[in-house]
Parts: sequence; structure tokens; C-alpha cells
Amino acid sequence: MNDVVPPGRFVENLFEFRPPPGLSQKESRKNVVIVGAGPIGLAAALELANHQVHSVVLDSRAAPSEGSKAICWSKRSLEIFDRIGIGDRAVEKGVTWQVGRTYHRDREIFNFNLLSDTGHKRPAFINLQQYYVEQFLTERATENSFVDLRFANRVVGIEEDPHSVTIEIETQSGSYRLRTDWLLACDGVRSSIRSMKGLEFEGEVFEERFLITDIEMRAEFPPERRFWFEPTFHNGQSALLHKQPDNIYRIDLQLGAGADPAKERRPDEVKRRIERVVGTSDFRIEWVSVYTFQCRRLAGFVHGRVLFAGDSAHVVSPFGARGGNGGLQDVDSLCWRLAAIVHGRAGPELMRAYDRERVFAADENIANSTRTTKFMTPADGWERIMRDQLLRLATHSEFARAWVNSGRLSVPCIYESAGADDAGLPAQSRPGAVAPDAPQGKGWLIDQLGVQPAVMGIGCEPPAIPGARAFRIEVNESVRSRYLGARDRAVYLVRPDQVIAARWAKHLPAGIEAEHSAIWKEP
Repeated sequence: MNDVVPPGRFVENLFEFRPPPGLSQKESRKNVVIVGAGPIGLAAALELANHQVHSVVLDSRAAPSEGSKAICWSKRSLEIFDRIGIGDRAVEKGVTWQVGRTYHRDREIFNFNLLSDTGHKRPAFINLQQYYVEQFLTERATENSFVDLRFANRVVGIEEDPHSVTIEIETQSGSYRLRTDWLLACDGVRSSIRSMKGLEFEGEVFEERFLITDIEMRAEFPPERRFWFEPTFHNGQSALLHKQPDNIYRIDLQLGAGADPAKERRPDEVKRRIERVVGTSDFRIEWVSVYTFQCRRLAGFVHGRVLFAGDSAHVVSPFGARGGNGGLQDVDSLCWRLAAIVHGRAGPELMRAYDRERVFAADENIANSTRTTKFMTPADGWERIMRDQLLRLATHSEFARAWVNSGRLSVPCIYESAGADDAGLPAQSRPGAVAPDAPQGKGWLIDQLGVQPAVMGIGCEPPAIPGARAFRIEVNESVRSRYLGARDRAVYLVRPDQVIAARWAKHLPAGIEAEHSAIWKEP
């Protein structure tokens, strides 16, 4: 698929094949086996390690991924990266941005700031090539005693019973079997586990083709997201430009449904198109792909003892940065629950809560992504007329801008929640939402959350609850606007994934205990 392979960016022995114990002797039953050592599988292994759960991670690859692939990592993903130990490396290497500009032909019709207020540890987005994210996660995993990382190990068979899953694995040195309590499929859009189980995606496949190209170029483009409808340099289509580290720029060009992939991948054809975008021939092509996309998902993400996360569970178009970021949010919802089951704090039925939350989130992402895609590629007739009128209005109309879907980027899903919720507290910190960050002394509120439930007292001392960490939050302007509103005190119960479970302006310890118990049960 790629005409140009990127230069090697990994420590060479990261993907070295090491004969697993199962080739010479029967291995002990595992708590969790993860298939796929991309960002989602590795993040899951490291998050399970945070909860003292061992996992084996299997990947059929013997070399790193080609091309930058996912590049836009949201604020929420950076907070998850912090929890699993790569946040600082990702931000230091990545290109930070928060401003997006939208153009119709050569005219900027509006721009947006994704994080206009202050008081957050992490930026709205960074751009960082997926191969760097995989490198950081792989290095972190190889240092972690709870993670057994095995490359060049291909799963070729699967057997299930009500209490375990047994998989057959092929390597260059022979085959072996592993039995595990839980099998987590993070093996991407072409998931072998999904195929072995005979599961199919449901949803919509789009016929439009897009050219995605990474070029190395020294230029003065600012670190902003630029999106064009019908640009003069690419007549009648759409275009997207992102700056990445190492003087790499990502360019996406809509080609139309009838484009010939073989022709469009030719270096001379790619060079011709890119010269028109950047206005110079002084660049080097690093990676090229022509693709179509789909907005689809499995009917459910939990199938007995086999669980699905990331692209193996759901796929969306790349416009909106919902793929990799949505997969990391799957990890966020899944791993603390899976750890609770492994440690005996909850029963297997708790996985139904993961399924409910992430199917809900996938549907939200798919709906946004589908609207974005259809706005970019309207059918002839009234769809195109409406789209063009909205682009004209967007210069001065907030209503019209809301329809220009290219500006809708990944944000954490707010889950439906039955948690206690006293009136008068701010909407952004309601039950089901990720706890908003805020400054705390020389640190950050978000860093005080995770791994175990937390009871936060804001303007008051929190009650002590068995099994939860209780602490008082310093009230400052950011905390007041995000957690108190017009109230002078509140108590918040936060789940291990930093999602708010319940809140009270007038707290009762008995009510908090009941809400804490409900965290470990399927709603």
C-alpha cells in the first residue's frame, strides 16, 4: 500500500523475537491475554499493570508499523498517557496545537480554539506520529514486570468455554497454546479474533477515496489544523494540513469515488498534487496511502470471555481524530473493571457496563463522523446546495458553523448515569463526565485521581469511605467554575478511570457508600 517506507525510528531490539516458554513446556493459565501491540493493546496492558494485573501481549508483527497513521492525540488521551507513564515524553516530542482554521476556497470562514481557558495540565491536542506513540509504549511495557510482550506471535485458533479461552499461537520456532481467563482483542480493523469468531461490523461504508501523504519539508506553517473545502489548489474536493514533529507534514486530499488507487500512489502523481498544496517542490515524500473509510461497529463489544476494544470493535473516518482517541477511552472504561473481576471485587457481569458505555460512545463517534463525512462529500442536488449555503453563512453565523462538521474533534463521551446529582452544580462535572482538570498548588487535580475510587471534598472535608481515597481539594478560580458553580461546597465520588460517579452539594456518608458500592456492579 505504501510507496515510501519511513526511516527506522525504533530501538532495533524492541521487536526482537524471543522464544516463549510455551514452546518447551505448558504455560500456566493467564489472567488476561491481549492480541495486538498497537497503541490500544499496549495502553491496556499498562493500565492493567497499574491495577496489579498481569497480561500477555501478542502481536504478529516482527517490525514496527509503517507510516504515521494516527497523529492527533486529544487532551483526554494525554491524561491517559500520564497515567500509564508516557505523557511527558509524548508532549515533549509532539507538536502542540489548539487552533483550527476552516477555509472555503481561499477564504478563511472561521477558526476555533479548542481550549480557550487556562488551568489545564495538558493541551487540547498534540500531533505525534503513531510510530512514536508505539515506541514509547513498547519501551514502557518492556520495563514493566506485569507485562509479557511477545512479538512475531500470531494467533491462529481460538477455543472457548464458559470460564476461559484457549488460543493457538504460531511462531517462527513452532506453535504453542495459552489458556486465559479473558482475551482482549486490540488487533485493529482487520481483527483476526473478530474473523475467527465470525463477527461482522454494522454500519456505513463510504465510496470516496482519499490520498494521505506525509512529507518532510522545512516550512513556516504554524502548528494549527487547516481544513479547506474546495480549495483552489485541489479543485472541487477537500484538503487537510497538519504539522508533525521532525518537519513532517500530514496532507489529506479528497480524490473522489472514481479515483484509481494505483495511479494516485505513483510518486510523480503524488508529487504533482503536493506541489500545488505547499507551493514548492522542495520536500521529500515519506509515506503515501490511498484509502476509503467506514463508520461501523460490532453489535456488542463483549462476547463471553472475549472482549473487543479500539478498531477491532469500531471504525470511523479519520476526520475528527476519533479513532485512536476513542480506542484509548475504551481502555479507560474497560481495564479497571477487568481488574476488579480478576481480583475478585466484582463478577463477570461487570463487563456489561463496559459494553453499554463504549457502545454508547461508539454510536456518538460514528454519528459525528458520519455527519462530518457527508458534509465533506455531499450528493449532487439539495445536499450540495445546502452545504454550499452553510459554508457561505459560516463567516458570520454561529448556527452555520455548527453544521461545518470538520471542526468537531474528539472529546470524551459523557456517559448516561444514574449517579446522585444535586442541583446547582456545573454541567461540565456532572456524573458520567471525566473529572475536569484544575491547578492544585504546584500540581494538578487530574494527577490525584485514578487506580482506585476517590472522594473529593471541595470546600469541606470529605467523608472516609472504605476502599476509596478521600482528600480535600483546594478551591481556586478553576475549581470553583468547574466543580462548585454557585455552591460553596460539594463532595464528588470519582471512578478509577477519572469519570465522575456521583456528586452532592449536601453530602450524606450513607449515600456516598451506596454510590461507591454501585461502581462495582453492572447498572
